[in-house]
Amino acid sequence: MKVNNMSKDNNIITNINEEPHKADMDIFIKQSHPRETSVPDAEREKTDNEGSSTPHGVQKIHFDMLPAELEKYLDQYVIKQNEAKEILSTKICTHFRRIKAKTLKMFPGSIKSNILMIGPTGVGKTYLVKLIADKIGVPFVKSDATKFSETGYVGRDVEDLVRELAHEAGGDIELAEHGIIYVDEIDKIASSGTTYGPDVSRTGVQRNFLKVMEETEVDLKSPSDIASQMEIALKFQKTGKIEKKKINTRNILFIMSGAFNGLTEIIAKRLNKQNIGFNTSPVSSLDDKLNSEILRQAVAEDFITYGFESEFIGRLPVITVLDALTLEDLHEILKNPNSPLVKSKKQDFKSYGINLYFMDEAFHEIAKQTYQKKIGARGLISVMEKKLLKFEKNLPSTNIKKLIVTDRIIENPEIELNKVLNDPDNIEQENLFKIFISQQKKIIKNQIDIFAVNYKKNYNEEIVFSQCAVDLITEIALAEDILINKTCTQIINMRREIHEFEKNFLIKNNISISFDTEAMDLILKNALNENTNVVLECQKIFKNYELGLKLINNHEMGKNFIITAEAVINPESYLNNLIKTSFENN
Repeated sequence: MKVNNMSKDNNIITNINEEPHKADMDIFIKQSHPRETSVPDAEREKTDNEGSSTPHGVQKIHFDMLPAELEKYLDQYVIKQNEAKEILSTKICTHFRRIKAKTLKMFPGSIKSNILMIGPTGVGKTYLVKLIADKIGVPFVKSDATKFSETGYVGRDVEDLVRELAHEAGGDIELAEHGIIYVDEIDKIASSGTTYGPDVSRTGVQRNFLKVMEETEVDLKSPSDIASQMEIALKFQKTGKIEKKKINTRNILFIMSGAFNGLTEIIAKRLNKQNIGFNTSPVSSLDDKLNSEILRQAVAEDFITYGFESEFIGRLPVITVLDALTLEDLHEILKNPNSPLVKSKKQDFKSYGINLYFMDEAFHEIAKQTYQKKIGARGLISVMEKKLLKFEKNLPSTNIKKLIVTDRIIENPEIELNKVLNDPDNIEQENLFKIFISQQKKIIKNQIDIFAVNYKKNYNEEIVFSQCAVDLITEIALAEDILINKTCTQIINMRREIHEFEKNFLIKNNISISFDTEAMDLILKNALNENTNVVLECQKIFKNYELGLKLINNHEMGKNFIITAEAVINPESYLNNLIKTSFENN
């Protein structure tokens, strides 16, 4: 089934549990947002010469987002990490609202709400920050702190992160000045002056971060970039002027993260020394949950002992700890309809015309094998790739158009691949597919019901999906891997367009028409199958109706014409029968 192109705006509802917004509802079915065009080179050069930024770029930022709204958005994509989602949502929303209110002023002693995230690898630190940046609409730059600890790197390379924001903002300096810089593995630049911290002496790099984390102006062109400096020199020869564009870091939010291996020992030692009743087993034997609880008691003193300058830690006043993921968490990540991991793998097979379906047992086996590796969620894709690689290689050379991934495939991929290749029409795969479809229909029907309840709660409007509409939504969800609420919203907007067509027909012809439920469902189905707009489908039906209905209306003034499924299937025959019946009755 083909489906109308749907907007890719990140602000559109993407999960059944998210409350719809009126602005979002209006986007569907209507044409997609125009693609943002890049600035031509000549135009960009003109901008550089004039020293002005691209206008209105900062208007893309959602300054008015509320913490609870952003947290709810994150809940749809990130499993667990409730504390981190709450802290990030609150402090980042406050940061940007203060910018809008013009109250984010760096006065002596003031501290910007830069954030430090502590957690093991693969728990979603980078994913969380990227989701937030996309949702709010600000440029985002990510780097690993390790690159700044190599020999020969000095402070100006830290400033390169700020310059990269301008690149991500398409040269819009104002937009870049409201961006987010995310630095991972920050624990790797701790000083080696302690037996606990990593064996790296990078206090110099810490100091280089200090000025950009607070407020400074960074030249857009790097002094170490020979090509940029030659360009400036050539412009000076032509114009006799040197204009350096600068990026102010006052409003740039810095978020840093790291695993901080060894920090737990430091905290535990301090707590025991303070005789506050802290009693625990050796830190090396702690489970992940207790380890996280100890990390949550970290104070500045612990980070200084770990190897950080007090001024550096002082620039990171907001600290949050992310928990290690359990086997159940990894399973939930795979089951989450918003998970990019599974959707990406489905798209890999879809590019060959093969539909990929996962049984829940397969998800559980992938999660189990990943959990054993102790590398967090990032290991999920590694396991999935390894187990399905030979299927991805061999199935495109066959006529097989669908594959049901079971736990047996994950456990013994080569054996199961041979079974599929030797007997592509085997009855077991067909039976599995029937079971899968049956399970999915129940799940989707439940999600549609939840959507209807949420819609009524938000808009005080009853939404009833006919069985035909439910079947359409199910078919689209399974074939196109589109989220249920998006498809539900699409159907609602298509209905609205049909009702709008009815109103316009009345205004234009002074004749009242109404599509019944079956007719409306058929129009929706035709529009989706043919990838056209419902208005075009309605126009096809009424191509010759205006004159015919006017003839009938002269006999039966004020009549409301009910358009049935028959009119959609065979418009001319239906109209002829209407005319014939009208004249026979009169």
